[in-house]
Amino acid sequence: MPLSFDGQRILILGAGVTGNAVARSLVKRGAAVSIADENPAAKSEHTVIDAKNVVIKDFDSVVVSPGWRQDHPLVVAAMAAGLTLLNEVDLAWQIKSEIAPGQKWLALTGTNGKTTTVEMVAAMLKSGGLKASACGNVGETVIEVVDRSDAFDVLVLELSSFQLHWSKQAQFVACAILNIADDHIDWHGSFDAYAKAKLTILDRATTAVLNASDGEIVKRSSHWQGRKVFYSLETPAPGEIGLVEELLVDRAFVQDPQEASMFAELAEVKPTIPHNVSNTLAAAALARTVGVSHEEIRSAIKAFRPGRHRIETVHTADAINWVDDSKATNPHAATASLLSHESVIWIAGGLAKGAAMDELVERTAKRIKAAILIGTDRGLIEAALIKFCPDVPRVLIDGNSSQELMEKVVSAAQGFARSGDTVLLAPACASMDQFVSYADRGDRFAAAVKKVVSK
Repeated sequence: MPLSFDGQRILILGAGVTGNAVARSLVKRGAAVSIADENPAAKSEHTVIDAKNVVIKDFDSVVVSPGWRQDHPLVVAAMAAGLTLLNEVDLAWQIKSEIAPGQKWLALTGTNGKTTTVEMVAAMLKSGGLKASACGNVGETVIEVVDRSDAFDVLVLELSSFQLHWSKQAQFVACAILNIADDHIDWHGSFDAYAKAKLTILDRATTAVLNASDGEIVKRSSHWQGRKVFYSLETPAPGEIGLVEELLVDRAFVQDPQEASMFAELAEVKPTIPHNVSNTLAAAALARTVGVSHEEIRSAIKAFRPGRHRIETVHTADAINWVDDSKATNPHAATASLLSHESVIWIAGGLAKGAAMDELVERTAKRIKAAILIGTDRGLIEAALIKFCPDVPRVLIDGNSSQELMEKVVSAAQGFARSGDTVLLAPACASMDQFVSYADRGDRFAAAVKKVVSK
């Protein structure tokens, strides 16, 4: 019997991309949909109610968009009233089970590197002749991709801790966890709650690709009884994947684990920096779980380049590199970025989302030549710099507009930069206090470099 929501009164929390995509799908299946949003000016083709004016008893069930916390008054009221709580990923799974039962789902999570890695997996699957799409927390929503007449063979889902917190039903052929570090502590309430949300991805997979170099992943996955495939930048043991000299090597998805097959040469991974190589190994492992050959994976690796604002060189002159890594929105990502360069004029700051900065600065202190600090929580970074590298020059920048701010930042960085240095935008913070998004922040950085440095 076709999946139907005939006559059901469904409240969707959140009029963003996810909420509107869910609304379209549910209306098509007969539901009477209303959307609640805390922004009275929120736009939708469906009825939007100010969240303060919602009467929960008027609805049969509630769809919770990923960013809505479990302690939000509307969520609490819905639970108290005994309403069913739905979410986009599980609704997509129900639809997929009906209209594309043969479709396979791969899933990936982590604090950093998710988007690049799922895009890389999708490229590998396409290289192997599969019709594949990266979706979820990247690109289109899962429900939009599923709800099509021309079904994909495989979906590669990027899943945030928020999505994993709410999702309970979706099943995965395989999943991967790249890393776990402080992020979204303001939403989850503690690092432990955040990490537990990430690890729930294991509950619905039969094979897990796990970063052997991440102690939290190794410790927190020890109880899990499924097939674990560990990867690292070390020589792999039988059943693992890793590096042997200048080669990315598979000893997990081979007929004889005493033997090894090559994924690619190290130099074929671009940029050839540690965390990008690590992510490539994770992507290759996921591609192997659905039968993509080593040769097809290698072809994809050779052709693949990360998207914009991910360690993207925007200008080089006088042996100084200007690099946009605006996607480094937490300390873990910024650490990886800083450790990829020898001498850095570091541009950082924004909204810390509850994260601490001490470990980041302590680990990277020897790489930081000067720091240009912006945004609401720049004081946290400044305090860590004073603690661990007090002699590093610090400049705090303000501006009347986003572009004026970034031009002043670039001018200040130019004053410190010399031959061999990298001017690196790796903020360790979210962007919304001063910019529309991390992409807007990166675009304004690139525009400022073009105007100030390359004039």
